[in-house]
Amino acid sequence: MQLTQAILPVAGLGTRFLPWTKVVPKELLPLGNQPIIAHLVDEALSIGIQRICFVISRGKEAIPQYFYKDAALEAELLKRGKSHYLEQLKRYDEIELHVVYQDEQLGDGHALLQAADWVESSSVAVLFGDDLFMGEKSGLMQLKAAAKLTKTDHGAFVALENVPQEQTHKYGIVTVDRAHPKNERVLKLKGMVEKPHPSKAPSTLGIVGRYLIPKSLFKTLEKIGKNSATSKHKEIRLIDALIHDLPHIPIHGVHCEGVRLDTGTPEGYREAVKIFE
Repeated sequence: MQLTQAILPVAGLGTRFLPWTKVVPKELLPLGNQPIIAHLVDEALSIGIQRICFVISRGKEAIPQYFYKDAALEAELLKRGKSHYLEQLKRYDEIELHVVYQDEQLGDGHALLQAADWVESSSVAVLFGDDLFMGEKSGLMQLKAAAKLTKTDHGAFVALENVPQEQTHKYGIVTVDRAHPKNERVLKLKGMVEKPHPSKAPSTLGIVGRYLIPKSLFKTLEKIGKNSATSKHKEIRLIDALIHDLPHIPIHGVHCEGVRLDTGTPEGYREAVKIFE
């Protein structure tokens, strides 16, 4: 599986972080010496992806602006001998950035559809901004390794975490068919359900923030979108497309090693800040 493109859906309003996010996108909140969004872009770069599409909402243009080349700033840093800062800025010079807008909040699948025309490769990585993976290997690294192990070119891969039973209603929960004989963390899936009640959850393995999806899945999202337009359920969800295509394409889950940080809540963000101190 050759991966050259990644989509980062970051159009959410960040209401849990108001009033801060009235003027500063949540994804630009600092973790260590760089914003949250830079950690995600660095993760994509770590597996050789240099074509990145941001799905943003109006008013969040500062997110791509952070990565744009600033010749005047670079010249001033060079003049002052600030080579360390200059190196940090120039590592993004080779990225091919693309920006699309999600003007309505109609689900994560709807966000991905805004980038559908941009996708050219047979598979594309998806990184949701609330999740960061700390460990020897990033979430995307582990998904890519699973794709190589299974020799899968046209399927999908999702990152998994074992979540507390009482929190299954917050996640997409998977049912496992079998583990790969060479890596018990790589799991062939036979079912998925969105946010089940703890008493009805088929397992405690929840989907968390990283995906490799085939280009064909965008056609399924389009079909779901047409159906949702005439139904009470207006959202277009990525998990619904995966469930729809599960009988037709191989879908694997990767029970990721390392620690996942949830920066989507003030409580989770505070914990992440402590780790990066």
